[in-house]
Amino acid sequence: MQYGICNLSIIPLRSEPSDKSELVSQILYGEIFKIIELRKSWCRIRLDFDKYEGWIDRKQYLEIEKDAFHSLKNERLKLSGDLVEFVQFENDQLHPILIGSTLNGLDLLNHKFEGHTIEGQFDKAHLVKTAFLYLNTPYLWGGKSPFGIDCSGFTQMVYKLNGYRLLRDASQQATQGEALSFIEESEPGDLAFFDNSEGDIIHVGIIMKDNYIIHAHGKVRVDRLDHSGIFNADKKMHTHKLRVIKKII
Repeated sequence: MQYGICNLSIIPLRSEPSDKSELVSQILYGEIFKIIELRKSWCRIRLDFDKYEGWIDRKQYLEIEKDAFHSLKNERLKLSGDLVEFVQFENDQLHPILIGSTLNGLDLLNHKFEGHTIEGQFDKAHLVKTAFLYLNTPYLWGGKSPFGIDCSGFTQMVYKLNGYRLLRDASQQATQGEALSFIEESEPGDLAFFDNSEGDIIHVGIIMKDNYIIHAHGKVRVDRLDHSGIFNADKKMHTHKLRVIKKII
């Protein structure tokens, strides 16, 4: 088994070993992973944070030793809390990193960071405030950054920045937490899930007070939430059908 760490701002995680393949997620600076399959130019990896799998270019990561991987794995996460900050390389070059990047590997990479570091336990009270950091971020299938994000990447990153591990896809996140019977039982920070005509969960958002929801649809935006689903004031119609409300913690 081999191991790696992301030493770039973002690594695209693809469904197949090809630059033309679908973007399924992104690996942010400092995230660690296991390498589970090697090919000439590509490798299949499993992220440590959420066990998500996909293919990355072999030129876009740094291989690390098993002991280093497990040492980082067992540490409490330290994350960058600034939308965009910089790490400084040994040669004094600056390299941009994004909010939610992992800082535990700074010593291993011999990088310096002087920005805002987040380290702590889950704090539900700050979830909605954190969500607004991503407001108006454009929708990007597979995205996890303030320059492009999808609905489940948005919820995962908001929870991650508040000390809790959500799985990657909306359908996976829907398996976590406790289901609530009514919207009225929910609190700001709870998750609402939405399905399609086949009953598959395809969308997720973060509940706010007074029956509002913040979610990624075209961009990260705020809409109304009712018992039918999400009502988009711009389109004057419901855009998503409510399936279940979940209290994650």
